[in-house]
Amino acid sequence: MNSLDWHTARRVAATARDALPVVPARLDEAVGSVLAEPLTALSDLPPFPSAAMDGFAVAGNGPWLVAESTHLAGHEEPAPLEPGHALSIATGAVLPAGATAVVRSELAIVEGALHGSRLFTRDPLTNLPDESSPAPTPGTDIRARGEECAQGDRLVEAGVIVTPGVVGLAAAAGYDTLAVVPPPVVGVFVMGDELLERGLPRPGRVRDALGPLLPPWLAGLGARANPPIRVPDSLDALLAEIDDAQVDVIVTTGSTAAGPVDHLHAALDSLRARWLVDGVAVRPGHPMLMAELRDGRILIGLPGNPLAAVSGLITLAGPLIAAMRGIDEPIASGIEAILLDDVTSHPHDTRLVPVAIEPGEVTHLARPHLHAGPAMLRGLAQSDGFAVITPGTGQRGTGVQVLPNPPIV
Repeated sequence: MNSLDWHTARRVAATARDALPVVPARLDEAVGSVLAEPLTALSDLPPFPSAAMDGFAVAGNGPWLVAESTHLAGHEEPAPLEPGHALSIATGAVLPAGATAVVRSELAIVEGALHGSRLFTRDPLTNLPDESSPAPTPGTDIRARGEECAQGDRLVEAGVIVTPGVVGLAAAAGYDTLAVVPPPVVGVFVMGDELLERGLPRPGRVRDALGPLLPPWLAGLGARANPPIRVPDSLDALLAEIDDAQVDVIVTTGSTAAGPVDHLHAALDSLRARWLVDGVAVRPGHPMLMAELRDGRILIGLPGNPLAAVSGLITLAGPLIAAMRGIDEPIASGIEAILLDDVTSHPHDTRLVPVAIEPGEVTHLARPHLHAGPAMLRGLAQSDGFAVITPGTGQRGTGVQVLPNPPIV
């Protein structure tokens, strides 16, 4: 299979799998999923008229005769209020029938009298009881029934990513579970006997940068990535790990070339996988690959060099994960920016160059980082995204598409 054009490779990744099946998810596990059905109100919100503030429910004009009890949230509706009467009430408590407003505690003065306590409003100038205590505007500090929505109202459309706010609204609306497209589960295999998990690098041994980098990056793309697994440089070990992985997608690092310990091609051929991508015309990262295993799992092979591996995430993993989540977003998603410095383009391949985004008066500005070699991470660590530099482009002052780095989740 010949190397694919970068844009073509992204289209292949975006169409490699359909969205995962819809499942019911408890609210505490639904965040990060994609809502499969519209969220509609199961009841009016609020479901009953209630006090919006601690204070006194009042009926009509004051001063008001105050009941001796206090009505708290969580209790059933109290007895109706007659005109000229008031009831001490807590925020969220059911409003008694006949109440026309709530007088906040800080605006109220209660004085004892021969025939019971009387409530006055506080004069804002003198801070003394207002003997006239006119009736507050009807509805003051009352949460009316259905003020937020009525039963049957559509609150959130299908296709929206479930955020903590959506979960909170769903709970308020009476839901215990949501129908969602779940995030794909991704297994991460880190290959390379030369990699160290801790300590300083030394001759012949380098630190594993991708084990810490990949799971949070994949999580930012919307997947649920398992902790990385170290796989020895042997064909049998790789085959065993692939067989054991109970995941939707496998992402491997290293072993994508044709070196003496690069076993990924042989493993996929042995498993009779269907090749989707075997090399992409992109720098860095051109040896990246993608194949479909016979049981439907997708394997994405990333090069071992860190920045080249991130190029593979941008090119293949991002579009694939979006498709599996049922997110309909264009392959060319990104932001437009103006290059602040020249970038040398490749004569034949697309380049992905880490850039910092700076605000401009009219548009975004993209400043390329110098440290953008395949094995470098310094530019990535200081970047906001990757500029897509196609052959013959990259001149200072020209427009460029920037694919933002995923958010921290």
